[in-house]
Amino acid sequence: MPCGLAVTASSEEMHLPLICYRAKERVSHGLVLMWGAMRKEIEQAVALLAEKDPKALEQALELLQGTVFSFSMKVCGQREDAEDTMQEVLVKSLPYLPRFDSPRALLVWLYRVAKNRCLMSRRRSKFAPKQELSLDELMPDRQELEKLAKAGPLNPESLAIRSQQARKLREAIQKLPPQYRIILVMRDMEGLSDEEVGEITGLKPGNVRVRLHRARLYVRKELARQLPANGPARTHGQQQASAAATTEKRPASCKAMFAELSNYLEEQLDDSMCEQIEHHLEGCEPCKAFLATLEATIEQLRSAPGESPRRNVAEKARRELLSKFPATVSGLSEG
Repeated sequence: MPCGLAVTASSEEMHLPLICYRAKERVSHGLVLMWGAMRKEIEQAVALLAEKDPKALEQALELLQGTVFSFSMKVCGQREDAEDTMQEVLVKSLPYLPRFDSPRALLVWLYRVAKNRCLMSRRRSKFAPKQELSLDELMPDRQELEKLAKAGPLNPESLAIRSQQARKLREAIQKLPPQYRIILVMRDMEGLSDEEVGEITGLKPGNVRVRLHRARLYVRKELARQLPANGPARTHGQQQASAAATTEKRPASCKAMFAELSNYLEEQLDDSMCEQIEHHLEGCEPCKAFLATLEATIEQLRSAPGESPRRNVAEKARRELLSKFPATVSGLSEG
């Protein structure tokens, strides 16, 4: 039975760390809100296409433009590339739009075409990312664990506010290798499911989750550089206890836990693994603090506002699009 949130916790569950319940509740709630908003735009577009009315068609195209541009901007990092992708995706999509009566099918099609176009973007990121992310490299080193131990318990909400700088987040995302960046954007910023991302990328859901977790850890590591060197004032005894815990628990002893943290936060582990992680967290303040920084990173990704194309560019693109396929437009506009 997967571990998850219960409405009423049993007496055996009451000993579990409070961070477990807070984290899972916020992450799950964020997913519901984000996925609902994203699905609504696609559903509206499909409903408008079904009206077979010229004005409804243009409204549908406007919605689809916004969806494709928002995704492309997060992946490409360049407005010109995102606008080019927006137009090219809809050029390829318009002849097929009459065939879509399923919002999910349209969603998968749009993201698959947009993903391919983004990966061929002519404007390469100036950050020149590596091609593969190693879990070992993404784990905190002794210095960071000591820093987390000195800071003591972290509040994920205040951490997100402190490090919520759009430019830094965009730069961290752009540093990701493309195959990780695409998955992070689709999964955490666009709200697609593991299965949908798998359909679009050709990866199995398990491989999607591996890349997603490493991408999250990479962005977390980049954002963690902004954390203050010193945490709140602590007593001498607290400092000694934290230092002793950090020395006793070497980074290698935490490695197994780091590989499963995303699954833990999203309730995709069985009870046995959940209990192992929670037992570890109860005795390891640095790891508990690390989990808080990972949770805050995921919250930042999911709450990052989407960008819209320039109005004049989008309007011009729609006019060109509608004039380029008069037969398709005529077919869509006839009842």
